[in-house]
Amino acid sequence: MKSAVRSHLLFYGGGVLVLLLDQLSKLWIVQNLPAYTPVDLIPQLTPLFSFTFVKNTGVAFGLFPKLGGVFTVFSTLVIAGILLSRRTVAGMGLWVNGALGLVTGGALGNLLDRLTRGYVVDFLDVNFWPLHEWPVFNLADSAIVVGVAILLLDSFLFSQKTAVPDARA
Repeated sequence: MKSAVRSHLLFYGGGVLVLLLDQLSKLWIVQNLPAYTPVDLIPQLTPLFSFTFVKNTGVAFGLFPKLGGVFTVFSTLVIAGILLSRRTVAGMGLWVNGALGLVTGGALGNLLDRLTRGYVVDFLDVNFWPLHEWPVFNLADSAIVVGVAILLLDSFLFSQKTAVPDARA
């Protein structure tokens, strides 16, 4: 398979997969769980993990609940920027394309929530040290964080650095 085809598959396929899994999981949560009440669906993980349906009107981790509209505009601009830069990004390697697919799919998932519900559905609640007080999050948030982490790793570890000649030599 050609590299360009793999790049497009990672970007678009990854983004669509994240969007579908995110929206299906949120739909299930909204239809089956009471809001703001922890539910232990996996008894073996009860002390460590539960599902808690939270209606997040703010930005990441429920911060700034009155700025959800600003974040809607920001998310739209970021998604548009990524999509408009596809020609450039497609040549940047598989890691970058996969990571941007994760970020785009996650951002689209949360944006779709804001536009259709007026809030983002969060439900993953981890309760183990050091994350005992960690905010409730969702699959889209996870995809965004993993995508950004891959982009950071790629920029620090895998990108070719152009050497600047030392003027003292």
